[in-house]
Amino acid sequence: MKENIDQDMIDNQANWNDRAEVHIKSKFYDVDNLVKDNSEISTVVKHDYDVLKPFLPNQSVVGLDLLHLQCHIGTDTLSWKRLGSKKTFGLDFSENSLLYARQIAAKANADITYVQGDARFASSKISNKFDVIVTSIGTITWLPDLKDWANSIYELLKDDGTFMIRDDHPLLAALNFESMNITADYFNTNVDTYDSDESYTDNVGPKIAHTKNHNWNHDFQEITTALLNAGLNIEFLGEYPTAEWPALSNLIQTDDGYVLPKDAPKIPLTFAIVAKKCK
Repeated sequence: MKENIDQDMIDNQANWNDRAEVHIKSKFYDVDNLVKDNSEISTVVKHDYDVLKPFLPNQSVVGLDLLHLQCHIGTDTLSWKRLGSKKTFGLDFSENSLLYARQIAAKANADITYVQGDARFASSKISNKFDVIVTSIGTITWLPDLKDWANSIYELLKDDGTFMIRDDHPLLAALNFESMNITADYFNTNVDTYDSDESYTDNVGPKIAHTKNHNWNHDFQEITTALLNAGLNIEFLGEYPTAEWPALSNLIQTDDGYVLPKDAPKIPLTFAIVAKKCK
């Protein structure tokens, strides 16, 4: 595995600072409409909540303290707040993303606390404990390893607290997010470094200046082992045929997300894991 992890994370941070400038103006995030409509919940969080609800007291986040890891510009964090979470925190390593997240929360009159930090070491940045911790779609691929990440989640959860991750299926990285042909490693053996001045949105606004990206593919064995070794109990693992963005070139957009054509082989596009911190 590549050794210069610190520089890789610095590169990624600069890239996401640039992405924030693009995403805040994009139709993909549709920030203006989200802020105006107090009842609006992001599509990502609607799907996250469907997975999470069966494992929550009263199948609801109402009145629960919630932390959103790798929250980016905070549209999903705002959605969790609107669903009824009590103390609501978001953490991200991009200062530009958090600048916009705070602006969005202020415009929406939402009481959300945002903290800058690396998700692997979130417990060193936040002293609160949470009933629920969530992270979703395009998150852990930006983390080189998951041991500290899982330990932080354990430390930040209250007893009987619930953690949920829903993310791109690791198979998509082996397909190099391009076609149905496997062209990259499935296992986390090497960092994938590439240059791109585009993002997954409609790419309006300024071009991304810091183009270097570093991604790590985390397979199920690595993810679940990290969570189990941290002391969490795995309650659920799901795989789904729907993506939140055009993760492969042949995906078709529907009202519920992006799906494969009817004649394509049926493969999972996203996954979800729910874990508990038992007393």
